[in-house]
Formats: sequence, structure tokens, C-alpha cells
Amino acid sequence: MKSTLRITAAALSLAFVAVPVMAQSAATLPRAKFDAKGIARTETVRSEFDSKREAIQVRVDFKPGASFPKHSHPGAEIAYVLNGSIDYEMDGKIIRLKAGESLYIPAGAVHSAKNTGAEVCSELATYVVEKNQPIVILDK
Repeated sequence: MKSTLRITAAALSLAFVAVPVMAQSAATLPRAKFDAKGIARTETVRSEFDSKREAIQVRVDFKPGASFPKHSHPGAEIAYVLNGSIDYEMDGKIIRLKAGESLYIPAGAVHSAKNTGAEVCSELATYVVEKNQPIVILDK
């Protein structure tokens, strides 16, 4: 039993040594730069996932009433609402999420997002997408 614990502990410590993590607190992230539509996208992580895909994490801030139009991604997305509330439209349905809730969006699924509150709201969007492809593909 003790040797199993030592091996597991050693494997975990090697895993943490082998993969450097660059953490940024919200205070150290660059100030959000809103576009004309009231959306700010701040990339926080970009790393190789495997030989064909990369993992990307982006903080997306929405001014009150701002919306991101229908679009898709060349891979899966997990959207986690940091603060406020956001209405996502996907498959003809409205999905309202508030802070602390998340949504899985399959690769290629067309969806949109809108801040339904009176204050700036934010989400953390995590993507595992094909390399050398645009992260966001606007729907026509």
C-alpha cells in the first residue's frame, strides 16, 4: 500500500513538473478592449492539446445588451459564466445561464450569446479546436 502511494505521488509530482502552468489572476489580465458591438475577447491560454488540436481559453466580456452573432467553432467549446447572465441560442432554443453555470457546445454547433443584464457580464470560453483554423466562424 505504501509503495502504491509513493508511486502515485511521484507520478503526480512529475505530471505537475512536466506541464508548466502560467496562471494569471483577473487583476493581471490586460484591461478588456471592447469592440464597437460591446464585446471584448482576452485570450488567457493557448497550448498544444495533441498533434491535431490546440486548447484555447478566452475571457469574453459583454457590455449590457451586447450580443455575439451566430457562429460556430472547429472544435468543442465549454462556456462558463463568471458573472452576470447570458442567453445562448443553440438549436432553436434559448439557454439562460447565470454566474457559476456552464454550457457544452459541440464542434460545429451554430450558436449565439447575449448579455441579458444591466451590467458587464463575462464568460470563460474553453475550446479544444483544430490547429491552424479560425477559432470563430461567423454563420452566413
